[in-house]
Amino acid sequence: MLIIGPPGSGKGTQAERISMRLGVVTISTGDTFRANVKGGTPLGVEAKKYLDAGDFVPDSVTNKMVRDRLSEPDVGNGFLLDGYPRTTAQVDYLDQILAKANERLDLVLQLTADDDELVHRLLGRAQDKGRSDDNDVVIRHRLDLYHEQTEAVVANYAERGILTRVEGSGAVDEVTDRLMRAVSASFSPTTLMPAFP
Repeated sequence: MLIIGPPGSGKGTQAERISMRLGVVTISTGDTFRANVKGGTPLGVEAKKYLDAGDFVPDSVTNKMVRDRLSEPDVGNGFLLDGYPRTTAQVDYLDQILAKANERLDLVLQLTADDDELVHRLLGRAQDKGRSDDNDVVIRHRLDLYHEQTEAVVANYAERGILTRVEGSGAVDEVTDRLMRAVSASFSPTTLMPAFP
């Protein structure tokens, strides 16, 4: 599965909740980039200049990271991608990775929310967590990039018939319930993990 949505829509929080309920791993590119930045790794140094400017990390870096992560044994029972793919080129690359493993995406969950609400959320998060990549100018730039690039990804998955849009506004528990209902509606009971409530 894949969860997609604009910056500040709650993807990370909801991805963790979904993965816990279904017993599958979450693969978050954002978390991986931040860990590398904090650790000062070569990938982190390269990624930081893009993250601080609010730009996407280049496909060449992101694709390699995701390919390596999807080859690890803990994805055997399923996985939830958070933050990838963000461009149509990444969609094509992911298709190739999955095809080699005789796999495919079963469901794409899109969280939706109003841009002004997202800016408000992200500015609050920046104050709470001291994140250098969150200020008003950078946030709006990231939202613009999302609308320009990632919405083409959403359209691609909508054409395949595997996209489900879920309202991302409201209390965290309410959004989780909406997402889990969408997951339940998309899978037969036998394909869901025993952990599914």
